[in-house]
Amino acid sequence: MADGLAQGLQVRYVSASSSHEIADLRDWLLDELAPDRADAVQIESVRDTYGLGHVVSVGEQVTAYANATSAALAAGFAGLRVAADATPLVTTPQQLDAFARYEHQIDRYMSRHPFSAMCGYDRAVLGTDAVAELACLHPVSNAATMFRWHAAESGDGPPRAGGPVEVVLAGEIDRSVHALLRKALQRIDLEQGQLVELDVAGLDFIDHHAIAELDALGRRHQARIVLRNPGHLVTRVVELMTPETVGVGTPA
Repeated sequence: MADGLAQGLQVRYVSASSSHEIADLRDWLLDELAPDRADAVQIESVRDTYGLGHVVSVGEQVTAYANATSAALAAGFAGLRVAADATPLVTTPQQLDAFARYEHQIDRYMSRHPFSAMCGYDRAVLGTDAVAELACLHPVSNAATMFRWHAAESGDGPPRAGGPVEVVLAGEIDRSVHALLRKALQRIDLEQGQLVELDVAGLDFIDHHAIAELDALGRRHQARIVLRNPGHLVTRVVELMTPETVGVGTPA
């Protein structure tokens, strides 16, 4: 957050604390961060804002942060940065599934707008399996994960209507993470027939079962999945399998 202030961003901390603790926490943050403007630092309670057991609405939450980013820009800031303790929003399977779908959508928004966010999760509350489901959806995390599946860096402005979805798949995928990969793939929001451009430059290993999972994703959405920047191993596996919807494309 201090780094964000130094870049001229408005920063927001979404705390799992209750409302009566928020005022003290805000005073502490203002004292520690010492912003030039009091409105440069915002703090809110996730429990008071959403309530216990709240299931995130993907579209509504992305819109809320898009509006907040626009408001920050209008107020003269360079953008918006959010740090959040999201643990209360992912404690049930229904919450976790909705939030994971939201992660993909907000990731796409962040790739094109001056908005950044970092979510924290309490492993003692959620358990390692739930944390793994969330960690693999981020380009960077402090939780060990064999693979990462997230939005690719894109240009400025909103994506072109009907344009391709640009995603990154990196790391290593073997039978030990097939179930985790399947869940991750199911949580991406694709339109029927939409092209998926998948950057696999950082994919060090993938087996034929994982390619089959990608092919199943393509068939579910009648989508073409083009692998960009594949290594020799990835290319060879795809050539041997000749999947219906997955193919090797030219380097991006």
